[in-house]
Amino acid sequence: MDCTIRWSGLDGGMSFVVETGSGHAFVIDGAPEGGGRNLGPRPMETVLAGTGACTAYDVVLILKKSRQDVRGCEVRVSADRATTDPKVFTRIHMHFVVRGRGLKPEAVARATKLSHEKYCSASAMLGKTAEMTLDYEIVED
Repeated sequence: MDCTIRWSGLDGGMSFVVETGSGHAFVIDGAPEGGGRNLGPRPMETVLAGTGACTAYDVVLILKKSRQDVRGCEVRVSADRATTDPKVFTRIHMHFVVRGRGLKPEAVARATKLSHEKYCSASAMLGKTAEMTLDYEIVED
């Protein structure tokens, strides 16, 4: 896996264009008080979002393989960071909202736990510095 990150140099700001190995591109930028122009998410926001997407992907896949009628999955991620450099994540909470028909609570609990403890490599990495917690709710569709 690889990607290229290029400083755009726009007006001397702090925006970067990211090109991924899979052929996608997006902009990362900083807050105005840090020299950015707010043209895109912050670098650490993308790390947190990627972790949420990684675990949501796992949960949906596990539920589908368990023959659950899953129709939606949302993960609300909240985090705290250290106050000193490096400002690593120190606490991450993931709240899953899983939508479907006749979803079994034990299947949803199992899927979130398996993702958290076994499959999501992003969670595994961040779990080295952050206390990670999760919960879920099921919405009947």
